[in-house]
Amino acid sequence: MTAAPLPLRFQIGARTLASIQRRMVRVPMALEDVLDGIQDGRLPALPPLDRDAHGYQITSLPEASRDAMMRAGGGMIAFVRQRYTRYYADLAIGHDGWLATMSPNARSGMKRKAKKVAAASGGTLDVRRFRTPDDMTVFHEVARRISARTYQEKLLGSGLPDDAAFLRQMYSMAAADAVRGWLLYIAGEPAAYLYCPVVNGTVRYEYVGHDPVFNELSPGSVLQMEAMRDLYAEGGAGGELKRFDFTEGEGQHKRQFATGGMACLDLLLLRPSLVNRLTIVALGSFDRTTALGKKTVQKLGLGSLAKKLRRA
Repeated sequence: MTAAPLPLRFQIGARTLASIQRRMVRVPMALEDVLDGIQDGRLPALPPLDRDAHGYQITSLPEASRDAMMRAGGGMIAFVRQRYTRYYADLAIGHDGWLATMSPNARSGMKRKAKKVAAASGGTLDVRRFRTPDDMTVFHEVARRISARTYQEKLLGSGLPDDAAFLRQMYSMAAADAVRGWLLYIAGEPAAYLYCPVVNGTVRYEYVGHDPVFNELSPGSVLQMEAMRDLYAEGGAGGELKRFDFTEGEGQHKRQFATGGMACLDLLLLRPSLVNRLTIVALGSFDRTTALGKKTVQKLGLGSLAKKLRRA
C-alpha cells in the first residue's frame, strides 16, 4: 500500500466547508474481517510508511479493537474521525426470512413506494439487471447520466467513476461474473442506479444514486428492494452469495434493509509532528461544535429543513 492524498474535511452533512490535505495510507477492513476478527482480537496489519506519508486511515475498525489499534500505532497520534454501524444483510436466510426482520410498518411502507413507482410507469416496475461485459457497457452509459445529477457526485465527489482504470476493472469483474448492476426507469426515464461488485460471496454497496427529479417517489429505496429480491433468489438454495455489505457509514436506508451490524469507527494514526497535532486539534474542535449544533437542530425539530438546506 502506498500513501495517497486524503482531504481531512471540515464537513457538515454532505457539504465540505474546508479541508486539510494529508498523505495517508488507507487500511480498509473488509466485512468478513470486521465480523471474524473481533472474535479473536485480530488487528489489520499496518504496512511501512513512506518518508513523505503522514500516517494511516483505518476504516471500519471494530469499536472493541480501538485501544489495541492505538497501542499498535506505537506512539502515533490517534484520532477517531467518525463512528457508525457497519450494516450488512445475511443472504443465506432467504427473501422471506429477510422480510421478516423488517417491522410491519417498514414492509407496508416499501409496498406503497413500489406501487407509486409502478403507477407512474404504467402499472409495472421497470427494473433492468446487468452483469455481463456487454450488459455493463449499457449500464455504465445510463448510470453515468444519472450520477452526474446526484448530490453524491456534486457534493461528495463519490459518483460512479468513468475513468479508464475503473472501466477496465468493471469489465474484468463482469467477465468473472463478479459484478451486478441495476437500473430503475420511471415513465421511461432512467431514475436510479445501483452498482455492486461481488468479492468472495459478499456483495458490496459500492455506487448508488438517483435523479433528484424523482425524489418524491423514493426511487433508490424501490430499486434496493428489487435488487435484494434478486440477490436472495441468487444466493438461496446453496448459492455462492453470502452477505450484502452496506459498507462504511450510517443511514436510515442501510438500517432498514440490514439484518445485522457491527459498531465500527474510522481511526486516523498520524506521525507525532506539530502540524499533525494542530490538525487533530482543529478537527476535534470542529467535530464537537458540529455535533452540538446537530443536537440543537434536532431538539428544535428542524432536522428535515436542515437536511434540505445542506443539499441545496
